[in-house]
Amino acid sequence: MAAYNPETDGAKMSFAKDMSYTDYLALDPILGAQNMQSDAHDEMLFIVQHQTSELWMRLALHELTTARTKLIEGDFPSAFKMLTRVSRIFEQLNNAWDVLRTMTPSEYTAFRDDLGASSGFQSHQYRLIEFILGNRNRSMMKVHEHRPELHHMLGQELGERSLYHVALDALSAELNIEFSSETYLMDQPHEARTEVMDAWTQIYRDPGKYWTLYELAEKLVDLEDYFRRWRFNHVTTVERIIGFKRGTGGTSGVKYLRKMLEVELFPELWNMRGQL
Repeated sequence: MAAYNPETDGAKMSFAKDMSYTDYLALDPILGAQNMQSDAHDEMLFIVQHQTSELWMRLALHELTTARTKLIEGDFPSAFKMLTRVSRIFEQLNNAWDVLRTMTPSEYTAFRDDLGASSGFQSHQYRLIEFILGNRNRSMMKVHEHRPELHHMLGQELGERSLYHVALDALSAELNIEFSSETYLMDQPHEARTEVMDAWTQIYRDPGKYWTLYELAEKLVDLEDYFRRWRFNHVTTVERIIGFKRGTGGTSGVKYLRKMLEVELFPELWNMRGQL
């Protein structure tokens, strides 16, 4: 059997004057961005895992910000598609921990000192995701003060209603009720409120009547479900590799990450289930 010749099959083979795959995806700077600080074999794994996670978070932010706009506009089907995609993005982020966990404590120790004070705790994209979803804490911006443009970006987000705020606007409009101003704190983590839980309970008691809001609620629960798994897998991976050492960025490491497991993004949507 003759070898396959893509050129005779019509495939374009010359890209001297046309955009190629490498050009379109800007692969040269991307694949040249793995700047290892040591000669340890496993540092490449560590860098690639975190870089790809940041790329997935870049997409998550793209989807979340547009989903919020679509909810404000009343375009619920488009928002639902985007929220579903974000859940799948976090599924990919979860799978990445499985690869990183193939690195042993001894292998990580070989290059850990070369990280300096760098830490995932400093990821501005992760912080933006938290801010958009409603877990807001202005004091967390301090770590980004050395990058004015990032600090400004985070501050701008705190001036916008969170995705959950927008969902609550839709909920109050559907039921013709008004939530108190404490429900819409802009630079503090959202805390569970009885009035909001009662409103969501009304939706869940008659999903047929309130199907759009019912579906919105389940999309948010799906998203937080995947987000929680990501946090849990993060804790497990860190404990498996460094135990209870302090993080490179100065946090208490596993102890800090375990505290983050207690954070609820949409608490009323979880708490109301006991009322049904």
